[in-house]
Amino acid sequence: MRELAPILIANRGEIAARVARTAHGLGLSTVGVVTEADAGALHADATDMVVSIGSYLDMDELLRAARVAGARSVHPGYGFLSENAAFARAVRDAGLVWIGPPPEAIELMGDKGAAKEAAAAAGVPVVPSGDGAGFPVVVKAVAGGGGKGMRVVRAADELEAATAAAQREALSAFGDDRVIVEQYLERPRHIEIQVLADGHGNVVHLGERECSLQRRHQKVVEEAPSPVVSPQLRAEMGAAAVALVRACGYEGAGTVEFIATGDASEFFFLEMNTRLQVEHPVTELVYGLDLVEQQLRVAAGEELTLEQDLLAPLGHAVEARLYAEDPAGGFLPATGVVKVHALPDGEGVRVDTGIRAGSVVGTSYDPMLAKVVAYGPDRATALDRLDRALAQYAIAGVTTNAAFTRVLIGRDDVRAGEQDTGLLERVLEQLALPAPGDLLAAAVLAAAGTAHPAGPWRRALEDHGEARVADGVVTVGDQRWDGAAFAWSGDGFAYVTLDGVRRRYAIALEGEDVVYVFRDGHHLAVATHRPVRSGAGALAGSLEAPMPGTIWAVNVSNGDAVEEGDVLIVLESMKMELSITAPTAGVVEGLDLRAGDRVTLRQPLLAVVEAEA
Repeated sequence: MRELAPILIANRGEIAARVARTAHGLGLSTVGVVTEADAGALHADATDMVVSIGSYLDMDELLRAARVAGARSVHPGYGFLSENAAFARAVRDAGLVWIGPPPEAIELMGDKGAAKEAAAAAGVPVVPSGDGAGFPVVVKAVAGGGGKGMRVVRAADELEAATAAAQREALSAFGDDRVIVEQYLERPRHIEIQVLADGHGNVVHLGERECSLQRRHQKVVEEAPSPVVSPQLRAEMGAAAVALVRACGYEGAGTVEFIATGDASEFFFLEMNTRLQVEHPVTELVYGLDLVEQQLRVAAGEELTLEQDLLAPLGHAVEARLYAEDPAGGFLPATGVVKVHALPDGEGVRVDTGIRAGSVVGTSYDPMLAKVVAYGPDRATALDRLDRALAQYAIAGVTTNAAFTRVLIGRDDVRAGEQDTGLLERVLEQLALPAPGDLLAAAVLAAAGTAHPAGPWRRALEDHGEARVADGVVTVGDQRWDGAAFAWSGDGFAYVTLDGVRRRYAIALEGEDVVYVFRDGHHLAVATHRPVRSGAGALAGSLEAPMPGTIWAVNVSNGDAVEEGDVLIVLESMKMELSITAPTAGVVEGLDLRAGDRVTLRQPLLAVVEAEA
């Protein structure tokens, strides 16, 4: 495999670091790329050389980076240009080895319509579409994935509007507004098959992954094997996946995705991902293989040494995607600086991450911070280990979905394996729990500086009222904690005793005004003062930005009369749009923003003032 090195990793974050780890383990050197927004990122330090680029989506920039660093191959990771046939061709045309499938296979499988036809021709079951699809149906982008450009339609009179919306989103996300219409299965499972193919005609599958726990068509928790797939069904689904791989002339690692009935007795082709998947670690753990190593060996022209009859899952693995988002705030993106970063330990726990203490989490890229994976001899043990790992994984400074995910995997139906792609959406209100009150008390003690200050300590806390510490008692509003004690333990952690119970917290201070506290997956940021506001912020009832991002559109001006529900501003962040609407009828005041302006979380935007009679 020496002819592959140095390997340019055309990606960022945890996947770039993960690819580099395997390459280095094989004795191969790597080249990383970073944008200005990623200056000082962990993945840059994970590679042997680094080249600055303007964008991870700029093919010319990536090829220039490969050229100046003397790279001999390119690994695209996942996302960005990993499924871009034009980039694969450009890499090959530049005389470099493309560590991925042939451009023709990427092109074929990247077109959902053509991929479906190829699957049907290969004898793979497909979902009815077109005139044969009765309501409900799903409209989805031909060129897309990850839930972008997708709408579920339950009645004929909704189809036109849903199609137009899907096309707009698809054009924005993929530069292609083509969509297809298929029958929508109620409460299906999402089950995918991992495949490997070499350039010598050998193809094997590595069983299935269950990916049914999703929100907005984005996977949240994945596992291998599926709790409902029998060895016989695994063989049937695997054979179907292998047939498709052979039919499209595939090489390398890929995933054939299916939707299935609740008991998985029937399954239908959904799409094929012509790259490594985010959830690939669960397959690696139960099959004892390194999929990146297999990719590199195939790219180097080696034959697969795996025999299908000898491949079977051993044990169980579950992965949780750790996102920078606020479940209690509608899952809006969270930003900030990682103040404390401490990985969980314990048997069977693996963490793939692209952050560390000091990392800046912004809105320029995907909000996934890490993949937390747990392995065990059985499913129950794997879930228990994952729950503990999420509780131990301390990230202070940025709100995450850790506590939310812990509640999700603790549900009786999830523990019983009774999940489907709509389960999470149906039970959302039961999962987004508020942070425990003791986090607020711990933040107050950290701000006070000691458990027993010489005199009473008090300060106004934004959103919480007045806080006070005196004689070992903490009060915030009408809340009270007795027997309070506080002691730093080093490395950003402290022991806090409240009402006779001592717990360990990750705590970070930002100057004298902001305290970040983390415990058991819960995160809280407390501002210990009320800032003086001007402009829109000085007006009663001013509307604030619910997430950091960019102003996409401003539909009103100061002095305009608006009605309740009118869309005033459209905010965009991480490819998600949010409309700021008028809470009541009135007149717009305090607006000083234009399209293209950047706004921070809770920044005052404007106010709608009730018109005088």
